[in-house]
Amino acid sequence: MASVRYLVHDVDAAIAFYRDRLGFTLEQQFGPAMAIVRRDDLTLWLAGLMASAVKPVPDGRKPEPGSWSRFVLQVADIETTVADLRAGGARFRNTIVAGPGGRQVLVEGPSGNPIELFQPG
Repeated sequence: MASVRYLVHDVDAAIAFYRDRLGFTLEQQFGPAMAIVRRDDLTLWLAGLMASAVKPVPDGRKPEPGSWSRFVLQVADIETTVADLRAGGARFRNTIVAGPGGRQVLVEGPSGNPIELFQPG
């Protein structure tokens, strides 16, 4: 299963936009940090500025709305998945971080596009 995460300035405003203007249904909300909305087969994670997804990465870059959008792949064992990818030469933007819903890490595709690997809590 894959989901898309968008970083947003205001979770409540984003929920209202996607729900009221684009026909999404609010599935779950984690206060001002994050919400999950769904429309048909698309699950969209709306991560606010308090979410773990916007923590600075080791090289000092800070994810911002509009520049770090990515799709999310759920994995059963994030440690093993990361080890396998590292062994194959994959580049990571950060180390595994924990948030309210689980653990995550950003791996870069061949062109440098971020893919979030997520293990639910």
